[in-house]
Amino acid sequence: MIQEAQLERGIIFGDRHTGEYVYMPGSEVGADHPVYVYEQENERRDIDLAEALHLIRVRDLRPTEHPLLGQTSC
Repeated sequence: MIQEAQLERGIIFGDRHTGEYVYMPGSEVGADHPVYVYEQENERRDIDLAEALHLIRVRDLRPTEHPLLGQTSC
């Protein structure tokens, strides 16, 4: 799956207008079961890959630039 491969490379998915972002932190690269992050405005929570992919599809999140991290989380 293309989105999964992009997440594993550190690509950040999001919507700058709604303040939503999904990404894999750089510290998780190479982990057997990496944890992903979902940010919405001032909230941040850990999610698994299935939920990350679900949020990307349902919220129609696209590769974007995070206000603090830039284009990649690595």
